[in-house]
Amino acid sequence: MTNELYPGATPLELRAIYEIVTLAMDAPIAAKSGHTGTAMALAPLGVALFSRVLRHDPSDPTWADRDRFILSCGHASLLQYGLAHAFGYDVSEDDLRAFRQPHSRTPGHPEVGVTETVEVTTGPLGQGFANGVGMAMAERLLRTTYGEDLVNHRTWVIAGDGCLQEGISHEAAALAGHLGLDRLTVIYDDNHITIDGTTEISGHGDVAQRFASYGWNVIEAGENAHNVDAMEQVLRQSTTSSAPTLIIVRSHIGYPSKLMMDTREAHGSPFSAESVKGVKSLLGRDPEASLVFDDTLPNDAREYLHSRESDLHAWNARVQAAGERGRQFLAQLETGGVHVSESPQYYDEGTSVATRKAMQKVMDDAVSQSPGLIAGSADLTENTGVLLKGAAAMGAAHPDGRQVFYGIREFAMGAALVGMSLHGGVRAIGSTFFVFSDYVRPAIRLAALSEAPAVFVFTHDSIGVGEDGPTHQPIEHLMSLRAMPGLHVVRPSDANEAIDCARQALTGDNDFPISLILSRQDLPVLSGDAAQASRQGFHKGGYVARERENAVASIAATGSEVSVALAAADLLAQRGVEVRVVALPCWTCFDEQSRDYRESVLRRDLPSLSIEAGSTLGWYKYVDTPMGIDTFGMSAPASFIFDYFNITPQAVADTVENLEGVR
Repeated sequence: MTNELYPGATPLELRAIYEIVTLAMDAPIAAKSGHTGTAMALAPLGVALFSRVLRHDPSDPTWADRDRFILSCGHASLLQYGLAHAFGYDVSEDDLRAFRQPHSRTPGHPEVGVTETVEVTTGPLGQGFANGVGMAMAERLLRTTYGEDLVNHRTWVIAGDGCLQEGISHEAAALAGHLGLDRLTVIYDDNHITIDGTTEISGHGDVAQRFASYGWNVIEAGENAHNVDAMEQVLRQSTTSSAPTLIIVRSHIGYPSKLMMDTREAHGSPFSAESVKGVKSLLGRDPEASLVFDDTLPNDAREYLHSRESDLHAWNARVQAAGERGRQFLAQLETGGVHVSESPQYYDEGTSVATRKAMQKVMDDAVSQSPGLIAGSADLTENTGVLLKGAAAMGAAHPDGRQVFYGIREFAMGAALVGMSLHGGVRAIGSTFFVFSDYVRPAIRLAALSEAPAVFVFTHDSIGVGEDGPTHQPIEHLMSLRAMPGLHVVRPSDANEAIDCARQALTGDNDFPISLILSRQDLPVLSGDAAQASRQGFHKGGYVARERENAVASIAATGSEVSVALAAADLLAQRGVEVRVVALPCWTCFDEQSRDYRESVLRRDLPSLSIEAGSTLGWYKYVDTPMGIDTFGMSAPASFIFDYFNITPQAVADTVENLEGVR
């Protein structure tokens, strides 16, 4: 084997590089879909990382103190799949041949939980970059809490031009620099190519100066993407910095293809037969063979990595030797390290309290006994109830800080929550006003797709925002998030129910993200039968807040409108009309209940109406007639706006009386 194409590579490393390069050409052709050039160009860099630098062990892919590797440019997934296979992880030759096929373990973009070595689900560019920031935040808190003998790993991210062009990278990079995340290295694949053409057609910024201004350590590695020794040198150099590091390496997409290198077609188009044969001949491989693998490579690579197993064994021994500290560490990895009092202090029945204030009450209860609790906001900490009183602000000077001031960076905050949640050992909470969930939405979607147990707190949940006007009044947002598979959208009926929901979100063994939707304005605290029904039924997502044997209709509601529905029921009772009131704080949870339970709550044999201060879209699933708001709001006092849009007990009562079958 010659190493003229890949200087410094050992014979074993050359075998891995050759296999990844040919896989990157063959698999997209077989699938009639996929991205070739980036995986080819980065094969030597990936091999240098996995072979020489990365702290990992294929015999235990999920051990807690492994380095985290994130391929932010997820379209180059064949690089990660090829590395996983070549270095002995459970990615078989058949898995590689099934690239992009139904139910394959090698989907088009990396998905956590599907393929070994994949830590986060990437694809939308820039998300993996910000996920890496979150993972580095979790690692540092755990390291500071339990010591370097138990936590001593790094986060490595490979990002491309698209990742750094996306706005999320600006937010996340500025945050990481401010926090001084010294165990984070991002490798920027500067290949000068996007789908439309060269990067020069759309921009000319100086990436090195940009990251230096954020407080990053910047290493310019030059045109050495193909040089294994050079890559090892800069990768190791990055580990000595007290700041996050950006390695800028100039690669040539499609290398070493003489026909496709440095072309935009090399990004997302399968290579021609001529170009594939040319590369295979250059590598000394059979130009006519496709998806043929070196059968002995994975075992040889595992033997080569055998010394990494001693790292794992030594770590296990240190955990055992740490005694109680080690046991607490393992317990926190299992639970997230959040604890709340067994007997919460509820608000008095009949008082009025904003549900966002309940969030702060839970934070106050948890802060002193929850070493894994990381909470923060996009510049709205006290407004949203996620202030950890007495906790230090996370930063370079306070690596043990659990209060995160994200600044006005909602998108980066959301993606960092996903990274922290998938890292493990912490429970991450982020918050902002509900209308700004639009800025967080891409990260929420990937949290749901990844089954990451992040907690998104959104307050100021309706037209109750009042004078701030339609720009700040969420209308379509509830239905938009409810439409997202795997996300639990929770809008509590009152402050006590908000306490119960927040406690469950913080301490539950969840494999899904949760969005808590909380009010700005004070709401009546439920009393009597409604309070008892809430306590017993909130976790089911729906319950009967008021039952009447002689009911002629049902009113369903969520959040602040549950009290409106109950008041409307009182008005109707005065008119001789008895109705039931149903609260549906979490549609996803409710839909998971048995059919018998759901039918007993909804009673669709009766005329039914819903009331919610937002879009009516979707309510026909539960009721006959939805009341809500299908236009934007207005700038006016909240009381005026609720009257204007008929979100009042009087308007609800009048509408119920006019339902067919009520009179």
